[in-house]
Amino acid sequence: MPSTAPLRFAVVGAGAAGLAASRELRREGHTPVVFERAAAVGGTWLYTPPAPLGAAATHKNSGSSSLYASLRTNVPREAMGFLDFPFAAAGCRCQDPRRFPGHEEVLRYLEAFARRFDLLRLVRFETEVVRVRRGSDDGRWAVTSRKLGEKGSGAGEDDQEEFYDAVVVCNGHYTAPRIADILGVDAWPGKQMHSYSYRVPEPFLDQVVIIVGASASAFDISRDIACVAKEVHVADRSAPPPTCEKQPGYDNLWLHSMVDHAREDGSVVFRDGSSIRADVIMHCTGYLFDFPFLGDDSTITVDDNHVNPLYKHVFPPEVAPQLSFIGLPLKAIPFPLVELQSKWVAGVLSGWIKLPSKEEMMEDVKAFYSKLEARGWPKRYTHNLSHCQFEYDDWLAEQCGHPPIEEWRKQMFTINLKNKIARPESFRDEWDDYHLVAEANEDFKKFL
Repeated sequence: MPSTAPLRFAVVGAGAAGLAASRELRREGHTPVVFERAAAVGGTWLYTPPAPLGAAATHKNSGSSSLYASLRTNVPREAMGFLDFPFAAAGCRCQDPRRFPGHEEVLRYLEAFARRFDLLRLVRFETEVVRVRRGSDDGRWAVTSRKLGEKGSGAGEDDQEEFYDAVVVCNGHYTAPRIADILGVDAWPGKQMHSYSYRVPEPFLDQVVIIVGASASAFDISRDIACVAKEVHVADRSAPPPTCEKQPGYDNLWLHSMVDHAREDGSVVFRDGSSIRADVIMHCTGYLFDFPFLGDDSTITVDDNHVNPLYKHVFPPEVAPQLSFIGLPLKAIPFPLVELQSKWVAGVLSGWIKLPSKEEMMEDVKAFYSKLEARGWPKRYTHNLSHCQFEYDDWLAEQCGHPPIEEWRKQMFTINLKNKIARPESFRDEWDDYHLVAEANEDFKKFL
């Protein structure tokens, strides 16, 4: 795409990825249109009030986020921030200066980012993208949007269709809950919900709660609820069948093997045959990638969180660069990653970064999938970068002529992971990498 004149781009979503993408497109001289369902920027960091306890477990996004009230970051703020817009506490007037701040502080940071780079005027708030299709022979894409009413829905006759030279998808991956398949659960009389709907522990007072999952949210929420619940039982599929361990520091919190089935009498049976009569099953089982506005002409399919085919997790080879995805990778520091992906996409769309041919991109995709298969990873780990995030970041940086990720940031992330294992209950408030904090703060001076 030559950059002789500003091109017309659509960005779907105004969370961290959408803000990063719109900034980089602006830096290339373009004025993107950003579509956002909510009334403010922030995406998943935009907290919404508690939902009813009985909310359906399969509920999909209606403009709300997946945050719970007590959530704090699990990555140090110094490492978490954008590369040239520090998420620093030193020298800043922060309302929450902790290294692992609450979600409110992250939202304030994203709002400050949007203000600093004059991005708010690009966003069409409370506007849902309902359809994205290849609209004409000239390569443009038709984007159909709908202004949401007070109840979060609009009439079809109010849909607006516009044409864009390219569409950048930044709609996040914390809106479509993944639900564990539990035998007999349909006849089980208790209440089910997903962590997506969890906000505060008070509704679980004196109840017996089973948490399905062993992710960061399962760990946090189980501790949150244990303060008020009668009992909390965490079912972890990686735990061997005989597991039934009371957790250190708690009298009412146990770790079990995975749930085997549920019964009509209200009991839930674990794989070792033991059972608990429970009031609530909470699925802390992650999320599914969901692109309800895309059709077959997007050329991608989604199977068990495997978005296929995508070159470097971003471009579908057949329709690149007119369609791209920012922020799909998991198990990585998200803000630096989406910033570098955005720089790459913006450079490609402006014409000064060249992509390989469609055939070469497909060969790269096939080779990548072969490596995952040889490693024995399931499809749902396709976009899991736990083994190579900094290698990927540095590859993106090289494509854009940007310096690689700072060594202090890489070391800080690695040390934090080790500290989290050593101090699972207190890693956010106890650490030993003061030298890296000092190095980060010194580095930040050139931006503050």
